[in-house]
Amino acid sequence: MTTYVNLCGIRLDNPIIPASGTFGYGQEFARLYDLDCLGSFSCKGTTLQPRFGNPAPRIAEANDGMLNSVGLQNPGIDAVIEREMPAAAQIFHKPIVANICGFSTEEYIAVAEKFDACPQVGWLELNISCPNVHGGGMGFGTSCETAAAVTKAVKRHVQKPLIVKLTPNVTDIAAIAKACEEAGADGISLINTLLAMRIDPATRRPVLANTTGGLSGAAVFPVAVRMVWQVYNAVSVPIIGMGGVRTARDVIEMMLAGATCVGVGAENLRNPYAARDIVAALPDEMAKYNIENLSDIIGGAHHG
Repeated sequence: MTTYVNLCGIRLDNPIIPASGTFGYGQEFARLYDLDCLGSFSCKGTTLQPRFGNPAPRIAEANDGMLNSVGLQNPGIDAVIEREMPAAAQIFHKPIVANICGFSTEEYIAVAEKFDACPQVGWLELNISCPNVHGGGMGFGTSCETAAAVTKAVKRHVQKPLIVKLTPNVTDIAAIAKACEEAGADGISLINTLLAMRIDPATRRPVLANTTGGLSGAAVFPVAVRMVWQVYNAVSVPIIGMGGVRTARDVIEMMLAGATCVGVGAENLRNPYAARDIVAALPDEMAKYNIENLSDIIGGAHHG
């Protein structure tokens, strides 16, 4: 029984990748368990300059999920390269997914070039899907033209595999994924959070200071599965599927829809051992469904 998968030419011991924004740069989780049990992890979304993020409150609860409007709080690419990546190399001895954010094409390129030269980084995850910032993020990912343009521009400046992270807040995610592939993307990751809001009846005001935020957690899992299914039909590059994943069974379902790797996001915040526990549960879940080689089931639901 084997759990390894191949993502853009790099072999992972298993498909589990804690999603960006829920795992920091690994330090907090390394105090709880050996991170080397993971396939990889996607680091905190990183911008060219340091960001303090959005004003509080920026977290709100929802049925079977949560809203966040953190706003890409991070120390900036130079601090990440100088401090966070060498520190991560001490606690995780495999390639890391570097999540790249920006407010212009030039900023995306600048951050991507610095991560591309970083030895700890195996893949570049171009985040054109964050719904919680103005002037960047999701604005690049809501049309085929803008998504393709930024993908093509960044791809010209990097050597490592470029994986484009897509927003679900669009009418045709498959068309955008295809445009990114044609522009040079080596892979696609999806979904980021769904744009949402809560209102406090007592104050009659939005709960989040930013008014809206991104919905994640179990509530979005069926949406994520549907979108991974659609994108698998549209592209030939590998997919990192994410959105509401909580269990090993969810991983198998996501892979059957078309994912090569599976991101674990909000569940890390609810249960900090979630990714570790999913990895440990995979062999028993595979045995339950007579799966000998996990990579054999990628896109399996499309073939009957």
